[in-house]
Amino acid sequence: MKIAILIIRSLLGILFLYTSVSFFLHLAPEAETTGNFKAFNVGLMASTYLIPLAKSLEFLCGLSFITGRYVTLANLIILPVTLNILLINFFLTPENLPVALFVFFGNIFLIISHWSNYKGLFVAK
Repeated sequence: MKIAILIIRSLLGILFLYTSVSFFLHLAPEAETTGNFKAFNVGLMASTYLIPLAKSLEFLCGLSFITGRYVTLANLIILPVTLNILLINFFLTPENLPVALFVFFGNIFLIISHWSNYKGLFVAK
C-alpha cells in the first residue's frame, strides 16, 4: 500500500508542478478552445485572479506531494481544484476526462490513505 501511495502522490505532484510551472512560464502553447469551453475560459480569464490562484495552489500542493511534507493539508487544499477539474472536463471537454478522473480519484485515494490524520476534524467537542 505504501508503494501505491508513493506512486500516486508522486504522479499527482509531477502533474501539478508541470501544469503550474508551464502556466506561469508559458512553456507550453495554450490549447485551442472552442464552443462552451471557450466561453467558460474567457470568463475565467476575465476575472484575472482565479486561474493564477488555482495554479499557485497547484504549485504548492505539487511541491508538498513531491517532498512528502504536509500531504494531509495539501490533500484538503487541492480537493476543490480537482473537483473543478473533473466537472469542467466532464461537462465541457470530455476528451480530457481520463486525466481529470485520475487527478480527482488520485486525490480521493490519498485522502482515504491518510484518513487517520483527518479523524480529529470530525470530533464534536
